[in-house]
Amino acid sequence: MDLRALVFTVAVVVGLSVAPAAAQIYVSRDAAGTIVLSDQPQAGAASTYAVRNAANVRTTRSERGDEEGIYDEAIESASATHGVRPELVRAVIQVESGFNPRARSNKGAMGLMQLMPATAAGLGVDNPWDPVQNIHGGVAYLGSLIREFGDEVLALAAYNAGPGAVNRYGQRVPPYRETQDYVQKITRRSEAMPVVRAASAGTRSGRTVIYKVLEEVDGLPQWRLTDTRPRTGTFEVIR
Repeated sequence: MDLRALVFTVAVVVGLSVAPAAAQIYVSRDAAGTIVLSDQPQAGAASTYAVRNAANVRTTRSERGDEEGIYDEAIESASATHGVRPELVRAVIQVESGFNPRARSNKGAMGLMQLMPATAAGLGVDNPWDPVQNIHGGVAYLGSLIREFGDEVLALAAYNAGPGAVNRYGQRVPPYRETQDYVQKITRRSEAMPVVRAASAGTRSGRTVIYKVLEEVDGLPQWRLTDTRPRTGTFEVIR
């Protein structure tokens, strides 16, 4: 296979892995001469999976499916209850935890929306590792911040740095690089999500599901949007 195709395949496998971004990728060949990519050294037989558009490459991790989509019901319910845009909630979850319900920060923040223990307790979340409880608690907190500051941007800054920091700087986004980057990332993500369309055939929970599909065009990765669920390959639910 040519170098561009191999680089593309490695990028896809790294993107699909739930291991940290710094994880080592090991490249080997099986008895048939097929290239095998793994995040673990290979010794002897291993279960491998086909890589789309790469007939001579297999990986020891299967491609991820609709991880974001499994939380749609909780997101829609919490958003409606607490008056927060579902696009904003999805963007917060993506930036906070990458839709990993077991995510834990080095400061002790837990779950999908990264609730601190004291915040979770104050919101009545007795099990922060339960995705539904965590989402409802996080959205309730975000909604309270939106009502307090009357502005999504300031609410996001407060979600990241705390309401006290926003108030100390005259109800402005604090001049912290982390907080400023956080607000920009979420704002861009939430604004880029497609607008909800009226319920019709192919909808779920009263909305059209939009998929972002990764394809290879002339040896290079490209994304396209569709409202038809892909049967195979790498894709994400973005709305």
